[in-house]
Amino acid sequence: MLNGQLLKGTEIIDDIKAKLEEQCPGIVSCTDTLAFAVNEGMFLAGLPRRAPIGGRRDALYSLASVAEDNNLPMPNWSMEKMVDLFTKKGFSIEEMVILLGAHSVGATHCDVFMERIYNFANTRKPDPLLPFPIVNELQQICANPGTPLFRNPVVNFDETPTVLDNLFFKNMVKKKKTILVTDAHLLNDPRTIPIVEKLAKDNGLFQKKFAKAMVKMSSYNVITGNEGEVRKTCRSTN
Repeated sequence: MLNGQLLKGTEIIDDIKAKLEEQCPGIVSCTDTLAFAVNEGMFLAGLPRRAPIGGRRDALYSLASVAEDNNLPMPNWSMEKMVDLFTKKGFSIEEMVILLGAHSVGATHCDVFMERIYNFANTRKPDPLLPFPIVNELQQICANPGTPLFRNPVVNFDETPTVLDNLFFKNMVKKKKTILVTDAHLLNDPRTIPIVEKLAKDNGLFQKKFAKAMVKMSSYNVITGNEGEVRKTCRSTN
């Protein structure tokens, strides 16, 4: 369960929810709590402050298997699988590229992409799509291919890991730098290259479109009104 293993920050949501329950018990759902936290996180990462949208309710059940069963994109997916996932959920290819720009504030463990720099497609060579300076840079950080997950260093996707900017896309265009296979697809597919180039040229455009795409995502498949419930804790159903 890759995403489950890498998930961080859940204790912060627990703390926020506990304080909300003290002040207004049974009012703010875990879903809204998470959405509000994401909204605040985008502001702290450099986007203009936006008033969050509330009113979501929590589902009556929550299973990791449901989330991970082709509902969360994996770092080694093909482009067609990525496009299929996003389009089925009502997102355009442009919105998919924009949302993957969240890697601007992301990082990954070496094991997630190790084969790209040491043994791509069982060739015992790096991915030919990666320029030598990028391969060398990543091999300097990820020097031990056999090291188990979490004992490997964390690698930032770009040089400003706390700022939500377009440097992730700039590095793609200028350096041909991609870490995940799914990121490489964006640079090598005719449907996405023009979008990447457009976002790389205009940080303001990226930030504006990213905020808009996140509002759409936070409104996807939500429960409102009298459906669902408002959980007291976010780690389990009541």
